[in-house]
Amino acid sequence: MADLEGNLAAKKYSPQTPLATFSHAVRGASNLDWGMQHRLSRIVNPETGRTVMLAFDHGYFQGPTRGLERIDLNIAPLEAHADALMCTRGALRTSIPPATQSGLVLRASGGPSILKDLSDEHTAMAMDDAVRIGADAVAVQVFIGGEHESRSVKNLTTLVDAGYDAGIPVLGVTAVGKELTRDARYLGLATRIIAELGAQLVKTYYCDEGFEDVVAGCPVPVIMAGGKKLPELDALTMASRAVRAGAAGVDMGRNIFQSSQPTAMLTAVRAVVHDDADPADAYEIFREAEGASS
Repeated sequence: MADLEGNLAAKKYSPQTPLATFSHAVRGASNLDWGMQHRLSRIVNPETGRTVMLAFDHGYFQGPTRGLERIDLNIAPLEAHADALMCTRGALRTSIPPATQSGLVLRASGGPSILKDLSDEHTAMAMDDAVRIGADAVAVQVFIGGEHESRSVKNLTTLVDAGYDAGIPVLGVTAVGKELTRDARYLGLATRIIAELGAQLVKTYYCDEGFEDVVAGCPVPVIMAGGKKLPELDALTMASRAVRAGAAGVDMGRNIFQSSQPTAMLTAVRAVVHDDADPADAYEIFREAEGASS
């Protein structure tokens, strides 16, 4: 029989030390459930409070975009270099190794192709499947000002409710149509609405003037969308300006997988986001890696 008196004497409760408290690197996440905070820490680096997400969900409405003709060949080799992957469940199951250690953000809205009105979306994935896959978040487009604005808002709130049940965060994506201006006034409106309706993360475009106000007015992390393909130095400069204005990182697709050297570009973006590297210095990282592989 164990020596009960000896065990009792050996216990140390440290009554003079206050109970430990833990902060979270994700803005606005401190009051979320443990599971949701844990999943957010797989997307956003806890040490820097920032993320480099690799987006390759374009095929759900564009088909085989240049650079995404073969996800297994073009994207799978990059997954280890990203903090998180943003993709569809179909691409994930068919083309990404299950052993990946990157965070997983799954596209959960969809409907029309580029041949139709893109705002005519519905939810396209049940939260049960996100749980089954092991997703760390789901993403939904929100078309503030679009023809089907109310439906996209309903898609968001439906997924937010399901996400709370499952402990899975929701990334709300500000979808900008051709008729909407990507300025601070519009982006500030859209990001705030998405956050107020319950999204734990917001993805939006960068604007040259007032982006710091967009970020400041949003109570959850703002992640910059990469947008159209730019020259590498321009893309690195945009990413640098975004994080220095308060963004919690970037979600880049075409500026990575359509680069002449995607791995080198991803490495350079990481230097800008996580190390606050000057864009010119990060571009040299890209050029050196590009030269080494040629």
